[in-house]
Amino acid sequence: MMLSYLFTPVTDLELAAAFYRDSLGWEEVWREGDTTIAFAAPTGEVQVMLDTTPWPAGPMYLVPDLEDWLAAHAELAASIPRTEIPGGAVIGFTDPTGNAF
Repeated sequence: MMLSYLFTPVTDLELAAAFYRDSLGWEEVWREGDTTIAFAAPTGEVQVMLDTTPWPAGPMYLVPDLEDWLAAHAELAASIPRTEIPGGAVIGFTDPTGNAF
């Protein structure tokens, strides 16, 4: 399990992107349609993903095989339903104190 993104929901994608690009000086590394833009934080490998999807903010972890990970953690109930994305799928959970991941 590797931390890949900090999911950051936004209501105005271009306004948020201008802040990260122009005010913070971060580099845009990819974008998906009109809903998602990712920025590279200057001192690390984790990207900040701005997205208009109204999911809670939190870390997004990459696992080698989602089906294997889900089977190994069958006791966890999804808080965000599985959604197919380019190159894979995403599903959300919360920790015992309510933090999303």
